[in-house]
Amino acid sequence: MAARCLQGFSSLSLNPTTKHTPSSRRPPSLLITSSSKSDNAPLIGRKLRAAVIGGGPAGSSAAEALAAGGIETYLFERSPSSAKPCGGALPLCMLNEFDIPAHLIDRHVTRMKFISPSNLAVDFGKTLKAHEFIPMLRREVLDSFLRSRAQSNGANLIHGLVLNLELPTSSKEPYVVHYTAENSRKSLAVDVVIGADGANSRVAKSIDAGDYTCAIAFQERIKLPEEKMEYYENLAEVYVGNDVSPDFYAWVFPKCDHVAVGTGTVCSKQDIKRYQRGIRERAKRKISGGKVMKVEAHPIPEHPRARRVVGRVALVGDAAGYVTKCSGEGIYFAAKSGRMCGEAVVRASEGGERMIGERDLKREYLREWDAKYVGTFRFLDVLQRVFYGDNAGREALVEMCGNEYVQRMTFESYLYKKLAEGNRLEDAKLMWNTIGSLIKCGIVGRTETHKVASFL
Repeated sequence: MAARCLQGFSSLSLNPTTKHTPSSRRPPSLLITSSSKSDNAPLIGRKLRAAVIGGGPAGSSAAEALAAGGIETYLFERSPSSAKPCGGALPLCMLNEFDIPAHLIDRHVTRMKFISPSNLAVDFGKTLKAHEFIPMLRREVLDSFLRSRAQSNGANLIHGLVLNLELPTSSKEPYVVHYTAENSRKSLAVDVVIGADGANSRVAKSIDAGDYTCAIAFQERIKLPEEKMEYYENLAEVYVGNDVSPDFYAWVFPKCDHVAVGTGTVCSKQDIKRYQRGIRERAKRKISGGKVMKVEAHPIPEHPRARRVVGRVALVGDAAGYVTKCSGEGIYFAAKSGRMCGEAVVRASEGGERMIGERDLKREYLREWDAKYVGTFRFLDVLQRVFYGDNAGREALVEMCGNEYVQRMTFESYLYKKLAEGNRLEDAKLMWNTIGSLIKCGIVGRTETHKVASFL
């Protein structure tokens, strides 16, 4: 596979021990050839070459869009069999938008319980329509499917660890990806790089994408006795409280033959195992007798990076910081950003016929992404600061979740990834009920509360 992937490059790319030289000494086949000085000048005798680093939903979706659009595409994945700890919940619209087959879905969740620090439980699913549900799946299943589909569209999959990205010294030079595969060091020269390599992205570090705050997610997969698993047939649980997380939530989500039990935090990462013991204790009666099948931990981004496009390098998914506060959702935004970025490269390069530059990536990718989603990310950031800061705020949040209008608006926005059409009278009632809950819990004096009211 690796030898085939390197076809068309000079001996410099085929020999991992070769020292890379300035552009004046590079073999001509590695130079970016064009008929003018413009970034968008036509390429001579070949297609645009792109490397996608990371084979999760973001990277696979980017690679699929690139390859299908005529770009010579190389998708790097370090550990195809692994998966990051993830609740595995998808918005319903993602099934159609990304053509996710029904057989990949483990559970159709139609009931959710939100459980407060005082163990007040609210049923959060009363307004779901007959055809609506929250799809639950395993990340390793989804990731494998998306990678295979990218390959079927023409992407070259390389099982290897990317060591570093060598940056060009001029617009006429390629980027060089240094990696290990098949027990040897190798190199690959490309025109464009998409970093989809997670919260600890090496691609992001190579382009100095800015300081970054990460949370940590910890999850255990627990196989329950059959009678216990029946309880979670179509039910997912969300727990909040200082005992399970000081700034986020914990979960018990059903999978094919087990439940995923986990938690996350950004402000107290060193105590993550204590919070995991907390969620196990809170759910003890319902998960007792279960056997731990797998333990997983992984960093999760807390905010978009300061720079997501530098030169001909773009970041997507977790590498770009596209995980929402409050809900912690990342799968949809990873796949969506990857696809949008891949399609942007295809458009800007006219199907791989022309060179592109930083301006193209910012115009075709970043501008469109920010226009669609910046408001959502900012709003959920405010909600997290208000409702997840202490147990009083969490009690207010769970109390609000009992309102059927809140539930309907939440599901409309989450399931279909678009702003739900509200009712002015109900919106006014919701605003005052929210403020009332915050007053009762002693939070109303906070600056963020006024921000919430202004959003509502």
